[in-house]
Amino acid sequence: MRLRRCCFAILILAAVCAVPLWGQQWKVPAAMKKLKNGLVVVISEDHSAPSFGLCISYGIGFRLEPEGRTGFAHLFEHMMFEGTPDAPKGTFDRVIEGGGGDNNGDTRYDFTEYIETAPISALDPVLWLEADRMKTLDFSQANLDNQRKVVEEEVRVNVLNRPYGSFMWLDLPQKAFDKFPNAHNFYGDFKDLDAATIQDVKSFFEHYYAPNNAVLVVAGDVTPDEVFEKAEKYFGGIAPRDVPPRPDVSEAPQKAERDFTEDDKLAKVPAIAIGYRMPPRTTHDAVVGAVAGELLHNGQASLLYQALVKEKKVALSVDGGLNWPLGNPFEFNGPTLMTSFIVYPPNVSEADLVKAYDGVIQELASEGVSQAALERIRAKMRSDWYAQLEMPIDRASVLSHATLFDRTPDRVNQIPDELSKVTSDEIKEFAKKYLIPAHRTIIDRVPAKSETAPKGNEKGAEQ
Repeated sequence: MRLRRCCFAILILAAVCAVPLWGQQWKVPAAMKKLKNGLVVVISEDHSAPSFGLCISYGIGFRLEPEGRTGFAHLFEHMMFEGTPDAPKGTFDRVIEGGGGDNNGDTRYDFTEYIETAPISALDPVLWLEADRMKTLDFSQANLDNQRKVVEEEVRVNVLNRPYGSFMWLDLPQKAFDKFPNAHNFYGDFKDLDAATIQDVKSFFEHYYAPNNAVLVVAGDVTPDEVFEKAEKYFGGIAPRDVPPRPDVSEAPQKAERDFTEDDKLAKVPAIAIGYRMPPRTTHDAVVGAVAGELLHNGQASLLYQALVKEKKVALSVDGGLNWPLGNPFEFNGPTLMTSFIVYPPNVSEADLVKAYDGVIQELASEGVSQAALERIRAKMRSDWYAQLEMPIDRASVLSHATLFDRTPDRVNQIPDELSKVTSDEIKEFAKKYLIPAHRTIIDRVPAKSETAPKGNEKGAEQ
């Protein structure tokens, strides 16, 4: 999981509140160039500190991995830290962390990213290291076995041996969608991970870890000409590769509510996950949905928390949002859900909880939201967005994803204005159109009564 750096978030919020127009006037500087081998390079110049943030995103994520290779995108995130013939395992960490920097990586639905931050003096070594592992890896059986065990242990810790087992993001898409890209076990089935061979790993690398399937962003105390020259120096000699065509991730419209029950041997109280299918990322409806998701879920002032926890007392906690929890509401490139994850008391029935939940949704669809509440959530979302762009490493990450999806970084500067234009009437229409039972999937996760209780008992399914 990527480390988040939010030390300036409070300052950003204060600035946005003090100068309302600033958030819509400031633009992230970004210059872009595409190398002959297909690598897209983006530079964001910022001389506020003698440091830089770097992100290289590859167009391979959970939903893009081929059938029979579940978990490969995540496995490869780990494999990329196992070293190369010229930079053995540990070199990456010693070079970056030894100079006061930091590095990490993570996998999401539509990308895998690698991020670094360090003093500006480390820029050349870091670029060399990233280019080196784009060329090749140390494809040894020992490295594969080691990282396969690490990934499988993650599954045990985060899924098999944890209450609720991440069902709100792992199980829910598998029930809500029908096509393999959107509806398979993103963490990886043990049988697929155990069956992986060195040749499988090499093939995956050659197909997806190519310069023509990547975006490199450097943000910080640099100039575009300087970094474009360095990118050509370190990456320009890497040959492009044959990248598989993007799979068809489109889904047929959902026509009826899907409702399931799962037993949980570790949970002490029940929890429910509700996922609504969302409109495409590139539509204005998706921006309206992002705002609606925050109105419903963001903090104790949210509509669902106030109604279900504070007033009706049918819930213990409420979380969720559009594209939650594996990303922000703007970083997806295929079908996604607005998810509500609600833990509720054992003396409350699922039916009573859903009835109270539906009351909140119906009120939103009929009454909309007050102007004060709308302005509050729009200001917070703009503040959160700018907070992501403050630190060079996070700015590099956001720019990298936007460019990977749209082949231009411009999207990052469009979002604040689009958020500002969302109206209460649009929120109402969004709720009427998308937040309806026919578009949703529900999983009720209940404490198992015994070790022999059946799992994944389906209560109903779309006809």
